[in-house]
Amino acid sequence: MNYKYDKLFKQEEDDGRFWPSFTDLLTTILLCFMLIFIIMMVIKSLEIKEMKKTLDQIMGVRANLVEQLQETFDETEQGIEVDEQTGAIIFDTEILFAYDKATLKSNSHHFLDEFVPIYLDVLLESGYEDYIAEIIIEGHTDKDGDYLYNLELAQDRAYSVAEYILGDDFPYKHIQDQVEEKLTVNSKSYSHFRTDEAGGYDAASSRRVEFKFRLKDEEILKKTREMLGD
Repeated sequence: MNYKYDKLFKQEEDDGRFWPSFTDLLTTILLCFMLIFIIMMVIKSLEIKEMKKTLDQIMGVRANLVEQLQETFDETEQGIEVDEQTGAIIFDTEILFAYDKATLKSNSHHFLDEFVPIYLDVLLESGYEDYIAEIIIEGHTDKDGDYLYNLELAQDRAYSVAEYILGDDFPYKHIQDQVEEKLTVNSKSYSHFRTDEAGGYDAASSRRVEFKFRLKDEEILKKTREMLGD
């Protein structure tokens, strides 16, 4: 009889030893999860700080480039404008092309011979080269004609500029390789037409060619800024 009770008592004792062990296991697992969570939060915090640092660095580069381009070109050639937000160099197409034409004027070659080396000196020779992803030549038209016609005209104009800069007649051969690595050509047709001071459509200023730059990881940094709430 005593044997029966001894067996029962031993079972209860074993059960008592099991449950504290199981509880300790759960506590250990919970602590591990908490530790992993803390480590992940620390890593995330460091990543955010690094992204902010990179973002500030890139935005500082853009601001410096815009300022330097304004200082370089604002008071040089008639018909050149520097966008104070983006740093885009905006040419009145009368400098380069006759109305409704995509062939460069003969005197525009001299203009490009002077402009391009100075422009590239700012973008690629002033410590900014590692930040520049693209140099973009972009054509724009007025609203005369339909969209597709103007899309082709603007593209042909931008291409004509690129063709000359990379061609045999361009005198500064040593910079052509730098241009090739980064150059793209775009057309906007009349989708980005310009307005006058009164806010009305301005056909003359809408006809233009722009030299633009795109910084590396610009899209990623823009999304990062949105995520960080800046």
